[in-house]
Amino acid sequence: MKQNNMLAMILAGGRGSRLHELTNKVAKPAVSFGGKYRIIDFPLSNCANSGIDTVGVLTQYESILLNSYVAAGGRWGLDAKDSGVYVLPPREKADTDLDVYRGTADAISQNIDFIDKYSPEYVLILSGDHIYKMNYEEMLDYHQASKADATIAVIQVPMKEASRFGIMNTDETGRILEFEEKPEHPKSNLASMGIYIFNWKLLKKMLLADMKNSESSHDFGKDIIPTLLQDDKSLYAYKFKGYWKDVGTIDSLWEANMDLLDKNNKLDLNDPSWKIYTEDVASLPQYIGPDASINRAFITQGCIIDGAVTNSVIFTGTKIGEGAKIIDSVLMPGAIVEDGATVTRALVAEGVKIGKGATVGSADSEHIELVSKRVKGVD
Repeated sequence: MKQNNMLAMILAGGRGSRLHELTNKVAKPAVSFGGKYRIIDFPLSNCANSGIDTVGVLTQYESILLNSYVAAGGRWGLDAKDSGVYVLPPREKADTDLDVYRGTADAISQNIDFIDKYSPEYVLILSGDHIYKMNYEEMLDYHQASKADATIAVIQVPMKEASRFGIMNTDETGRILEFEEKPEHPKSNLASMGIYIFNWKLLKKMLLADMKNSESSHDFGKDIIPTLLQDDKSLYAYKFKGYWKDVGTIDSLWEANMDLLDKNNKLDLNDPSWKIYTEDVASLPQYIGPDASINRAFITQGCIIDGAVTNSVIFTGTKIGEGAKIIDSVLMPGAIVEDGATVTRALVAEGVKIGKGATVGSADSEHIELVSKRVKGVD
């Protein structure tokens, strides 16, 4: 590495099963977000903006679209000489006929040769399915200043929600004393973000030992981090104070999109100092018809709107017919809502058509309705 001697590895092989039909044919990191982006754009853009020029993306389930998308490294400015984004599918066979990564640590273990080729001093390990903006170079500065063997990014969550996360218990200096995976009675609210910086020589040694351990889950949270603590290694918590969202459910994906409607949202996709790079899709400007009504909406290019949109996020190429009402909803690329239809508190999947006069979703529903198949109109 040239700039900060740190290489990044993005874990992008999760099934994303809680997103239901959205991930039937595409990997979770390839799911659309924010009008024109994909989830994977965020960690990749963070790497580019942080001066990290070599990134491995570890893919697995339903990865055809994600592999081809990531291979175009120029989208993130990561295609210069001696830099790039590299797709790294699993190579070893587990207990099935499929090639799979057995755990997060195994995913890195299978790619030790790739990492060694660049001789990094540090390795940054990221989850590929979170929405956030983060300067990894600042995290590395903290790691070096702390003289840490490993640094884990944490974010403060409400204490009542802490039991849903891996929790770091630290002393007053930020040194991690204990790691608890989804504790029933959490002692702190410092939740792991799934972002780690390791000194590569130490991590490589740990991974090689873990590979030989038949009782290991080959997972960072369950095996590598607890072993480091047991060996009295120096682990520190890096407190992140910006926007971060785990978009692993339909409700949380909807919430993250809706957060964009807040003019003061910390994500701020229009921030010129921290650009989120994505595929440059050629499309016409948005068209707002003479009888259309727009009230607090996030509307992307290529949309044709002749109906009423209230408190909603409308992705590229969406069409909304005359008299149609979109309320508190997210419409993904190419969705079509025909004349007179009403969509309320729903997430409409890519390319789905809602027929004339149809009604989907409800203002009183506890959860967001996912509309992933065509809805017939009213005769």
